[in-house]
Amino acid sequence: MKSLKRLYGFLQGFIMLNLLWYLLAVIVNMRVLPKPTEVYFNLDRLYGMELCMHILASLYRVAAGLGISLAVGIPLGMLMAYSKLWNRILNPLVYFTYPVPKTALLPIVMLLFGLGDTSKILLIVFIIVFQVIVSSRDAIINISPEIYNPIRSLGASKRQILMYITLPAVLPELLTNLRLGIGTALSILFFTEAYGTHYGLGYYIMDAWTRIDYPSMYAGIILISLLGFTLFILVDLLEEALCKWRF
Repeated sequence: MKSLKRLYGFLQGFIMLNLLWYLLAVIVNMRVLPKPTEVYFNLDRLYGMELCMHILASLYRVAAGLGISLAVGIPLGMLMAYSKLWNRILNPLVYFTYPVPKTALLPIVMLLFGLGDTSKILLIVFIIVFQVIVSSRDAIINISPEIYNPIRSLGASKRQILMYITLPAVLPELLTNLRLGIGTALSILFFTEAYGTHYGLGYYIMDAWTRIDYPSMYAGIILISLLGFTLFILVDLLEEALCKWRF
């Protein structure tokens, strides 16, 4: 299974990274870079309801941002792929806003929507939704017209063509973008959770940094990395279940 191979690769990388981390900590010999053993021994005092609240808060924001991005981006991408008119209308807007650094919009988003979860989720959406739109549109456009001919000759409806041709062709590309979106969402989450919140792994890391609690800071970094890896594995399992023809 692909997920097991990824897990094996993760374990190899995890061991190698910790060895390099340990050697670097010994060479540097500074408080700002504790040994990995010091960080892992510090994890026992992090367990509890408060840590669960940090993880759940971050997970909720990531899941909401990804879900909204898919719900908005897939229909828009399909609309642009199937309609030349809508493609001419939306294409300039998408390609103009796509390369704009969305993190620069954080002050505006917070002024308009406040400091709560809404602004954090919206910023994730603004970054990921354009990836979903472009990937779904291009995946549909790249489907060979010859693939549609057999099913059309059998009298298939538009709904059947969508379900049995278009979506299976687009799904692998969307899952790939979902993986990329997870990494992007977590990196943006770390940035947005530093403002106007008391829960979230990003807040936890920044709070530990300001308190000069370096073992807790590194522990937070490890936890947010493990969260990202867990989501990656879940996407792999989803791909194995939905795209069996690829395995």
